[in-house]
Amino acid sequence: MNRLTSSFWVQAYIKKLNLLGVPAFVVSHGDDTAGAIIVKVNKLNGDAVLFERSFSLDKNLNQWSKFESGDEKELDELLSRQLSRDRDLWIVEIESREGDPFLDDI
Repeated sequence: MNRLTSSFWVQAYIKKLNLLGVPAFVVSHGDDTAGAIIVKVNKLNGDAVLFERSFSLDKNLNQWSKFESGDEKELDELLSRQLSRDRDLWIVEIESREGDPFLDDI
């Protein structure tokens, strides 16, 4: 099974968001080939939502799931702790008042 590299996926995701007019930027540049990716959705009201990608054995594909939400500052601290343990981690932050991560079809 061929997989997209983390770097390629992040570039494609940001390009899609740019085309939709959604502000997005890379907060942490992880391992280009196989780094884990977290998407932080900044709701612009002090809250945020974090999404992570995992592999589903049942469906034989990667899927995205919300794994944390709440106060943005607390989530930033959580991400900082994650980065201290995993230097290969990618963090992509987007701005979406509705909390939509725009992860469908990507």
